[in-house]
Amino acid sequence: MTDQDAHRPPAPPAAENLDYRVAHLAEQIAAGPFGELGVRLVPHGGSVLLTGTVPSTECRDQILGMAREVLAGHPVHCDILVAGTSSPDHGEDLT
Repeated sequence: MTDQDAHRPPAPPAAENLDYRVAHLAEQIAAGPFGELGVRLVPHGGSVLLTGTVPSTECRDQILGMAREVLAGHPVHCDILVAGTSSPDHGEDLT
């Protein structure tokens, strides 16, 4: 170790760096069953915004749970929309 190294502040661990944590979460989402959904993670200051559209509230809740676990200590804002997949309750009148 040189004198210059002794005066340099220690580098923050990768787990502490928000950008690395966001990238890690994006990889987890892409590699799992949610990879085809197009959920985006947007770091903004010290918080992260989740955007996209998913087929169910359960899917949204699972992604949000993953985000809160991986990004613990940082605010997570969820703008994930749930697509309506149910059939219409009445027919459309085309007259």
